[in-house]
Amino acid sequence: MPKHGEAVEYRVGERTVRVSSPDKVYFPERGITKRQVVEYYIAVGEPLLRAIGERPTTLKRFVDGVAGEFFYAKRVPKGAPDWVDKVEITFPSGRKAEEVCPTEPAVFAWAANLGTLDFHPWPVRRPRVDHPDELRIDIDPSDSTGYADAVEVAGTVRAVLADAGLTGYPKTSGGRGIHVLVRIRPEWDFIDFRHAVIALGREVERRLPEKATIAWWKEERNGRVFLDYNQAARDRTVASTWSVRGTARATVSTPLTWEQLGEVQPDDFDVLTVPDWFAEHGDPHAAMDEQAFGLETALEWYARDEREHGLGDMPYPPDYPKMPGEPKRVQPSRARPDRDV
Repeated sequence: MPKHGEAVEYRVGERTVRVSSPDKVYFPERGITKRQVVEYYIAVGEPLLRAIGERPTTLKRFVDGVAGEFFYAKRVPKGAPDWVDKVEITFPSGRKAEEVCPTEPAVFAWAANLGTLDFHPWPVRRPRVDHPDELRIDIDPSDSTGYADAVEVAGTVRAVLADAGLTGYPKTSGGRGIHVLVRIRPEWDFIDFRHAVIALGREVERRLPEKATIAWWKEERNGRVFLDYNQAARDRTVASTWSVRGTARATVSTPLTWEQLGEVQPDDFDVLTVPDWFAEHGDPHAAMDEQAFGLETALEWYARDEREHGLGDMPYPPDYPKMPGEPKRVQPSRARPDRDV
């Protein structure tokens, strides 16, 4: 008998998905196997497809489980079945690639068999892959803060979004952080999209200056919760709703209501508990597509900040080409007056 068990097959919708080495342990601390991860994704296939269907999606693959190395598969893996759809996207460098584009739940079981734990969808849907339709606020606690601090900041995020005419849907990140998602009309490009997130982050920082910051450089954050505006840059993604994360506990990024957000802990949600949670509570984000919002107010805030306070664009991630209007991309303590990158 093979070391990790005989291959098994699952019927997922109209597809048969073969799973090799089903007893291979993906999470040693808890003894959770590949089989259990595949079965998890079959259980949440419906809401996961609602969340990331028709989106270019990067696969975060742990082929040897969380004890091994991982990599981001930004192209459709070789040997993929012909029913695994794809879509072409353009990276910041101008290079193009064809990424997985989920169109049916079987894709998730197939990807899990390849060692995929979490799915990282772009905030776009085909055919408008250059126009985001999902604004994401990434609330990232510092080393000295935790989930409770993220919950407090999320409350202010909710209020700021409301003042901008936007409705947010929160989820755990699978770690100590929180993601807030907003359905928007796909009428803006990635530049305006990122500017809107910067403006919203600045407003949160104004209202909660001792707790929240959008400072890109860690030396300027002073232990505050970081609102990672660069997750709105092209080709930057967060783990999707319902994604398994590469943590020792096999936690899951789980959608919640605003009322539930402060009543739970991130470790409440993992591969073993979430299927029952979903069966009991349903999908709190099911109504998200019922109304799409605009970025007009957030972009007005961005223009106001630039005009009245001299606050323009902010640094991009280090792997990006220099962008128009971007300030010096060097941390303040190392900046020199003659340095322009």
